Amino acid sequence: MVSMADEDDLAPRDETEGMAEGPPSIDMFGAAPAPTLSDDASAAYTVIARKYRPKTFDDLYGQEAMVRTLKNAFASGRIAHAFMLTGVRGVGKTTTARLLARALNYESDSVHGPTLDLSVEGVHCKSIVEGRHMDVLELDAASRTKVDEMRELLDGVRYAPTSARYKVYIIDEVHMLSTQSFNALLKTLEEPPPHAKFIFATTEIRKVPVTILSRTQRFDLRRVEPEVIVKNLEMISEAEGARVEADGLMLIARAAEGSVRDAQSMLDQAIVQAEPGQTVTAATIRDMLGLADRAQTISLFEQVMRGEAGPAIETFRTLYGYGANPDQVMLDLLDHCHGASVAKAIGPQALIMPKEQSARLAAIGSAISAGTLSRLWQLTLKAYEEVRRAPDAAAAADMALIRLAYAADLPGPEEALKRLSASPEASQIEAPGGPPGGGSAMSSGGGTSVARGFAAPLPQPTTAPVAVLSTFEEMLALIDRKRDISLKLDVERFVRPISFRPGAIEYEAAPGAPVNLAQRLVGRLKEWTGERWLIAAQGGGGAESLWERQKREEREVRAQIEQDPFVLSVMATFPGAEIVGIRTLPQVEAAEGVATEAEDDDED
Repeated sequence: MVSMADEDDLAPRDETEGMAEGPPSIDMFGAAPAPTLSDDASAAYTVIARKYRPKTFDDLYGQEAMVRTLKNAFASGRIAHAFMLTGVRGVGKTTTARLLARALNYESDSVHGPTLDLSVEGVHCKSIVEGRHMDVLELDAASRTKVDEMRELLDGVRYAPTSARYKVYIIDEVHMLSTQSFNALLKTLEEPPPHAKFIFATTEIRKVPVTILSRTQRFDLRRVEPEVIVKNLEMISEAEGARVEADGLMLIARAAEGSVRDAQSMLDQAIVQAEPGQTVTAATIRDMLGLADRAQTISLFEQVMRGEAGPAIETFRTLYGYGANPDQVMLDLLDHCHGASVAKAIGPQALIMPKEQSARLAAIGSAISAGTLSRLWQLTLKAYEEVRRAPDAAAAADMALIRLAYAADLPGPEEALKRLSASPEASQIEAPGGPPGGGSAMSSGGGTSVARGFAAPLPQPTTAPVAVLSTFEEMLALIDRKRDISLKLDVERFVRPISFRPGAIEYEAAPGAPVNLAQRLVGRLKEWTGERWLIAAQGGGGAESLWERQKREEREVRAQIEQDPFVLSVMATFPGAEIVGIRTLPQVEAAEGVATEAEDDDED
């Protein structure tokens, strides 16, 4: 028999009952329990890359072509049974796979079929996003490489979904599956049940067997352009209440190399570089990333291409002092050499960088032959490997810059042979020590003649002294003396000078400027001065062109004359009169002429 008291003891008790009252109890080891944190303090910080992960297809940055194809497929009902998403890390492969799983199983009060419009949360959306939906299986191929695991997974494909429309299998990094696992997957992909959908993601598409690729609908997710990444970073910075300089965001976008996730992770790190409320500067981000200033490395590349070894070493040591790694500087030079070559072949619009920098590289490409750029690419690639292996990377970089600057001025083999063949003295050069008249051993056969020509030093052609230009006006005067009328008119009308120094000109192109103006100017100046010039057309910041200045001065003179009291009185006296033209009378010359006539009269 159980008493009432015993019944109370046997009744279930609330485990939390009485926990909020009285002082904290002592645990079995004699220590007080750790104090609990408040909800705000215990809440884990969510990194930016996860916090701002796209929730709809419209939020996918830089993948408009894929989204357009999927929208058309869903609208027409031509939905593939398997998708292959490929691209570099951070472009949105896994995110796209989860969005596809939501789109395939979307269900709401008004929508009862697959759709890419995910603006309103559906019945299954939340559980799919949180990774707890029974019919959406997200797997990592790296942890399920064995064929037995794949067969176990595929055994469940034939069963219908529990609550959703489709059973969706998301397999990330699918290229890591074994050959046997791929073979086990083939039959299911070839004849899948109507309720099963497969979404694969990989960064190594070449490692996926062709038999698998032929059974999937492939989407290549493109690298996101830096300008698009910058817009995303600006949106996130504004939402987070952080202030970051625009140049700093561009540095992050370039360092991300097309990966939005990498850019967001670097922004997360950059925000904490400054105190709350302060602006994160581009210099701070550059130090954080360990990068050299790209504008400075372009200047270094220009100095190398002009053969200026000393200034190039000084520029490199300045960058090195700011923390730039020597191998990173060599990588930048490789990038600039590639950019100049691409700009020469296609145009500056093909370069993914600010317009000012692309214009500078395009100017280098227009001034240097493709053969020279190709040769410098090989030399820089070899220099990069040397810098990486050298015990003193900075010293190796110095030597590499000297070698590159020396090689930039050397003609290529074909050009050297042409110069030698075109020289009238080439056929008369004798080998050192040869007889004056040419013995039989030296004159027999053409091969001996060629060897004789290369054995002697190249003749120094006698040329007229080249012009030395120090100012923009001196360049205009040189063009006038050379009587290149079309070039003179174009320079006067369309060139808004920004900076001028011997060997380099920066200008802003006026509207309507010829596309090849910089190239024509480079060719002419090299021909007239004997030096290699780098001419860059930038986006803005230039002064007035000569033609614009003349027009402005004419307008100012006309306005001044129109306000002259005498002219105003004449215009009032003769209503309807207008000023047709303005001429400046040569008063000084006339006075001199009168004086000369007076002197002649005195002599008579």
